[in-house]
Amino acid sequence: MDDLARRADPETRRALQLDALAAILPMDRRDRLAQILTDDDVATLKHLAREGMGENSLRALASDLAYLEAWAQAATRTPLVWPAPEGLALKFVAHHLWDPAQREVDAAHGMPADIAAALTAAGALRANGPHAPSTVKRRLASWGALHRWRGLDGPFASPGLRAAVRLAVRASARPRRRKSRRAVTRDILDRLLATCRSDRLADCRDGALLLIAFGSGGRRRSEIARLRVEQLSDEAPVALDPTDPKSPKLPCMTIALGRTKTVQADDDARVLLVGPPVDALRTWLERADIAKGPIFRAIDQWEGMEDRALTPQAINLIVKRRCVLAGLDPAEFSAHGLRSGYLTEAARRGVSLPEAMQQSQHRSVQQAARYYNDADRRLGKAARLAV
Repeated sequence: MDDLARRADPETRRALQLDALAAILPMDRRDRLAQILTDDDVATLKHLAREGMGENSLRALASDLAYLEAWAQAATRTPLVWPAPEGLALKFVAHHLWDPAQREVDAAHGMPADIAAALTAAGALRANGPHAPSTVKRRLASWGALHRWRGLDGPFASPGLRAAVRLAVRASARPRRRKSRRAVTRDILDRLLATCRSDRLADCRDGALLLIAFGSGGRRRSEIARLRVEQLSDEAPVALDPTDPKSPKLPCMTIALGRTKTVQADDDARVLLVGPPVDALRTWLERADIAKGPIFRAIDQWEGMEDRALTPQAINLIVKRRCVLAGLDPAEFSAHGLRSGYLTEAARRGVSLPEAMQQSQHRSVQQAARYYNDADRRLGKAARLAV
């Protein structure tokens, strides 16, 4: 650390240290993170960045750590304690998973009003009711992971805490919200692609982006955003119908995924692109004159292309904008609809679940099977007995 950082007050010093993570953490939040995180917290994040933790995982961890620190300050008037006592973890559960019906008759139930007000004023709390169980479980998991990285034992595997979480989830039960209300199945994809048929550079890019995201197994928006030319490999053409030796040949390409949410960088995971996605991608790369670096880049209103890659948020906005142009409700769709849509379409067409998972790179059979079960129910007779 240079002399300036050493002489600075603690908050400024942490802000300067966070600059080292500018490529990973959202720097528009740097000053707020510097106010909340402790010196040890910042040192932990820098260590994890050096160890090669995935960017998305590190962002989520930093966000969870900042929230935990803000909550601890509001609830106990002190920073997080390491290792955390079980009582503190139980207090966290009680403050975030509670029964709205009980709150109506008992104002002390759930998070106290003064703590909620402090968190809201700090910009850390946005929910008015109990948190989503998945959010609470993720933050507890992050809290536990931070203990392990610090070489400490935490209370997160204790039977008492696990039972408390299980009971609290029941009390605050609410319907599971999907990341995209509707899946972008092939019929929806065709409507979106129909809005990309012009000579505009942005239309060429968006058409290729949609086809690649869907055809490669429903890639996550973060994976599409960081996709680079160096990850592509041309393959020999393949037959449209593998059982027919006279079948027309289709262009083929592979994408080396690198590190993803479920795949480590050294796992050498690859997915195939066949047919129209390959043609669209090659057309885009040729028109944009991209030979290396990010594949999908920002384009300004004068069709000037930037060197920087699109952000995951920009991918989501592209999907929603294409929905508007196609006459669809953008509130019903998000970029994740391409992922759920791929598996839903695979189920409709009779593709086996293991084969679809090999392309989508889902690790959880239970998660992937939900889309198959949904498709089976819609096509089956059980829901039609009253018809």
